[in-house]
Amino acid sequence: MKTSEKVLFISKWIKDYVDQMPSKAQSLIIGVSGGIDSAVSSTLSALTGLKTIVLLMPIKQNSLQYDLSLKHQEWLVKNFKNVESYTLNLDQLFKTFEDSLSKFVCDHGMANSRARLRMATLYQVAAANKGIVVGTGNKVEDFGVGFYTKYGDGGVDISPIADCNKTDVWEMGRELKILKEIIDADPTDGLWDDGRTDEGQLGLSYVELEEAMNNLNSLNREKYEKIRKLNLHKMEPIPVCKIPN
Repeated sequence: MKTSEKVLFISKWIKDYVDQMPSKAQSLIIGVSGGIDSAVSSTLSALTGLKTIVLLMPIKQNSLQYDLSLKHQEWLVKNFKNVESYTLNLDQLFKTFEDSLSKFVCDHGMANSRARLRMATLYQVAAANKGIVVGTGNKVEDFGVGFYTKYGDGGVDISPIADCNKTDVWEMGRELKILKEIIDADPTDGLWDDGRTDEGQLGLSYVELEEAMNNLNSLNREKYEKIRKLNLHKMEPIPVCKIPN
């Protein structure tokens, strides 16, 4: 499918999903991080014509990421009359959370808690606007290596680009005329104070990950499998204790 066709297909899929809901949602809610995934997902949402609410939710946010999210916010509002945008600063709320859990210090846990606090914020805004939360995870993250505790993606109602490779997302970004700065930016989950990138955490680029995911004989297959194994618990159904009759 051509990139232009994929853009229309996904946007229509979002609209059709809402139209078929027993109680039709009145808005789409999405967090905007300054990265390509949320930029494309929010633009695809806006293309539906449905009320689209984009949220910036800074928590100790890297200044470059925050600047890019602001620029994308402005670009969306300028280009789509159905878009509303809000900046909800969660710094103080997160500090209270950190202080309350000072006896349970864990950097990795706190990084994940940033995403979950944003997730809770997205759902609160969705509830107040009779909306649904739109995810931003792509195929290699969601189904390949389980690398998706991102900008509020701790839980979502729909995931429009989950069947798209990261390279597909970049192509759609160009098709949608997303800001070049966002397309060219190093992918990052934005959950660490040191500004570490996705590639730095994973040890492979997205191009290498996608190649390894689709090629059993890839030179990077073993490394891909190792990352995947560590995160399988995120991709499989929650274990449920079955009580025998």
